Amino acid sequence: MTAETVRSAGATDIVPAAVEVHDVHKWYGAHRVLDGVNLTVRPGEVTVILGPSGSGKSTLLRVVNHLEKPESGYVSVNGEPIGVRRHGDRLRELSERAILAQRSRIGFVFQNFNLFPHLTVLDNVAAAPVATGRLAKPQALELARELLGRVGLADKAAAYPRQLSGGQQQRVAIARALALRPGVILFDEPTSALDPELVGEVLAVIKDLATSGTTLVVVTHEVGFAREVADKVVFIDGGKILEQGPPGEVLDRPRHERTREFLSKVL
Repeated sequence: MTAETVRSAGATDIVPAAVEVHDVHKWYGAHRVLDGVNLTVRPGEVTVILGPSGSGKSTLLRVVNHLEKPESGYVSVNGEPIGVRRHGDRLRELSERAILAQRSRIGFVFQNFNLFPHLTVLDNVAAAPVATGRLAKPQALELARELLGRVGLADKAAAYPRQLSGGQQQRVAIARALALRPGVILFDEPTSALDPELVGEVLAVIKDLATSGTTLVVVTHEVGFAREVADKVVFIDGGKILEQGPPGEVLDRPRHERTREFLSKVL
């Protein structure tokens, strides 16, 4: 998508967002899933989160857009607390309507696509800008066509999700996330539900986004992708961030024994 195309689609108000996670704790019963997580993602930065299954990676992403409510701590995007409002020294939950408005500025790509099966590909991508009042339907459809072209699916606009491969469905999901022009896009293991031969086509789209200056936070097991694309790699285990830094440091010279043990099994 050229700069002129983006301008014609009304997407020039995309401003990469900063994300800050402030001492977040989350537990289910006696199980502590996140244990004092602090993380800063700078505007335009690509942050890849690695860790074993059950380490808290996906929960952390869901806390960022308040799909999961932390027991303590909070997340801010461009300095605005997500899901809560400050009242003195306390944080109070926002209304569901206010939280939905905040979520519309945070793109989320799920591992299982979550497309509407009764809508065409084009309507899946156009639905959110219309529902949120961002665009009238003709403009939303124009933007949807342009975004489908960006992810290589212009010829699938009239298809339904069931008619697409898993890789194609995930590319539609990425186009749908882009349609709201979010300041940050969160990816929750976007290739884990795909057959191995389809992984590359989805990673290629994410790599393209990474070069566009969009703020990305990607939970993945694809260490090669992290090495190639990430500005920062975060390793989490047991609900704690054990180390973080540039890919060359964390992947090639990890300081923590648990990081070394994990990488020895996946590299």
